[in-house]
Amino acid sequence: MKKILTLLIFGSLFSCNNSDDKADGYGNFEATETTISAETNGKLTFLNVEEGAVLEPNIQIGLVDTIQLYLNKQQLIASRNTIVSKSKNVLSQEQVLQEQLKTTLIEKKRIENMYAENAATKRQVDEIDGKVNVLKEQIKSVGTQNAPITNEAKSIDVQIEKIDDQILKSKIINPIKGTVLAKYAETNEITSFGKPLYKIADISQMTLRVYVSETLLPKIKIGQKVTVKIDAESAMKNYSGTISWISASAEFTPKIIQTKEERVNLVYAVKVTVVNDGSLKIGMPAEMWITP
Repeated sequence: MKKILTLLIFGSLFSCNNSDDKADGYGNFEATETTISAETNGKLTFLNVEEGAVLEPNIQIGLVDTIQLYLNKQQLIASRNTIVSKSKNVLSQEQVLQEQLKTTLIEKKRIENMYAENAATKRQVDEIDGKVNVLKEQIKSVGTQNAPITNEAKSIDVQIEKIDDQILKSKIINPIKGTVLAKYAETNEITSFGKPLYKIADISQMTLRVYVSETLLPKIKIGQKVTVKIDAESAMKNYSGTISWISASAEFTPKIIQTKEERVNLVYAVKVTVVNDGSLKIGMPAEMWITP
């Protein structure tokens, strides 16, 4: 009886120790990867990107040839200048007519005053009224002539703005701070709209996606500090992590967990944010331990 009791106690201790040596979650590191693609067609004049390089945001690291765009823009500018000169001629005619109308209105007022004093005839009043109306119609006609010229100039302005936008998009601007993971193009190659140029990711902070059982959910919460461990030469290397997301729905255990019995269980995905000291890589396996 004493022997059996001793075996039971030893078995219980072994079971507890085995449980203590088991991580609370297993998974792999990941990061948000962004593929930067060309936004226009042409020859790559330069592309200063190397795999492993750390790039700052909002800096130009490449350029697609813009010579044809520049020449098209200069042609449009010349056409617009011609149209503007036509518009100036029309407007100068309108100014002449406006001055004539101003003088005629003064004359009209003088004749109306004379007519009131019986110093002018009705015919003179009618003639000056007719002259005023003719000048007004001429001014209106000149304005009508200028309208299509103005619209044509506006159309060319829009075309110039489109070319400016294309020239701007020919400049390859790095959007985020991060490390270049892969390079897909080289200087002097021909690229096209949507063609990938390089892939970048911010790996200064890595995300460990682990899977935990339902029984562990009450023990974790968003913002909680946990310990993350990775394989090292002699012993496992520890990192401090913070739970940033917990899945709201269960899923079957992913294939990365190879135990046949565990693959049929339902688990919950959890994301843990870890500051990278340079040792953490995308896809690297790791363990999550809940800090007591």
